[in-house]
Amino acid sequence: MKAILMTAIGTPEVLSLQDIDEPQIQLPTEIKVKLHAAGVNPVDTKVRHNGLLYDLPLPAVLGCDGAGEIVAIGEEVTEFFVGDKVWFCHGGLGREQGNYAEYTVLDQRWASLMPYKLSYSQAAALPLVLITAWGALFDRGGLQAGQTVLIHAGAGGVGHVAIQLAKIKKARVITTVSSAEKAQLAKNWGADETIIYTEENFVDAVNRLTDGKGADVVFDTVSPAVFSDSITATAYFGRLITLLDPGEQNLALARLRNLLIGFELMLTPMLKDLPEARDKHVQILQHCTNYIDEGLLNVEISQILPLAQAAQAHALIEEGHTVGKIVLSI
Repeated sequence: MKAILMTAIGTPEVLSLQDIDEPQIQLPTEIKVKLHAAGVNPVDTKVRHNGLLYDLPLPAVLGCDGAGEIVAIGEEVTEFFVGDKVWFCHGGLGREQGNYAEYTVLDQRWASLMPYKLSYSQAAALPLVLITAWGALFDRGGLQAGQTVLIHAGAGGVGHVAIQLAKIKKARVITTVSSAEKAQLAKNWGADETIIYTEENFVDAVNRLTDGKGADVVFDTVSPAVFSDSITATAYFGRLITLLDPGEQNLALARLRNLLIGFELMLTPMLKDLPEARDKHVQILQHCTNYIDEGLLNVEISQILPLAQAAQAHALIEEGHTVGKIVLSI
């Protein structure tokens, strides 16, 4: 089958379209999926740039997000049938095969039926960002109806679904963006207030919009500097959640404000083989399937590229400021 191989650690040019053996079902609970699309995420570019997350040799197939049609099932599969359309976040970190390929095999436990309203490309764009946003806002952030949340980078892959999930929860959403065009997109997704951070200080803007209180929950997806500045944009006794390693920080002000600081790394259940936590990830996809089919949740795709252009997709993500998601069509 055709697949994109990461042949070395380095620039996007280390990604190469090659022929490799087609994976086969090895265990009775596994399903084989003909992949139609693979989502491209920043973690893919980080693995390519920094190395696999397991001590295993190259080459490797990247890509955590996939969507496709089941073409074969193991004898003990009870959840699916041949012909079912599924989406999932599985593989791509250096141990299990990723989804930049024509076929993959995974245990039935880690897949979910696709929302009927979505195309394969739309479905492949969503699993990792939905699980990340849900975990940050609700599991770590404890966001409740009526609270105010500040979502940084609201036009990005995680940000644009976080806005929609927060509005489904009936929270007030403030988001930061880099331009008037992205501000309009964020409002289309449901943001109540947008802050163009290139034009005004987001801390001053948040405190103005909240009468000096700050946001009950702040979700940082950007940088240690944004994390640090966000402390004074978070309400006393609020929660500040980040996807990143904030580095060395002076947390005296966070302590004075009695903040709860949380970290969201949705890869942990895969990396540490925590099946109950991975079950929760699948449950999130099932919840979001209902929202999507009810028309409450949508995905923004900026570009769909053919599988052979995976290197270009990585380069686009590393340029920054991508709106929504980039997807590989297989």
